[in-house]
Amino acid sequence: MSRVIHFEIHAGDAERAINFYEKLFGWTFQKWDGPMPYWLIITGPDDKPGINGGLVLRQGEIDGQAVIAYVCTVDVDALDSSIATAEANGAVIALPKMAVPGVGWLAYCKDTEGNIFGMMQADPDAK
Repeated sequence: MSRVIHFEIHAGDAERAINFYEKLFGWTFQKWDGPMPYWLIITGPDDKPGINGGLVLRQGEIDGQAVIAYVCTVDVDALDSSIATAEANGAVIALPKMAVPGVGWLAYCKDTEGNIFGMMQADPDAK
């Protein structure tokens, strides 16, 4: 069984979003040292239930095409076969497979109801 391991907030203005969530929930944000602007979100201590997430700059305008939601990402063993299974069951690819350097392989799909979700295959050698 695969589990939700991460969520992502897509933001048009990262500073504004960080300020909002720091004030609202007390979350902390740490700039990721990777090739793209990304912030890791710490939602609480590791010994409490819950998951941490990330904040990414929204790709595109809010026009019905850009992601304007929290995206939950599910851990999978084999991303390519998971993508194939998703498509065979009615999913549409929203963001094709891409490397998250040093972390793994990521793809976003729209489910049969139009909801976007992520799937991540861990691979520290991803480039």
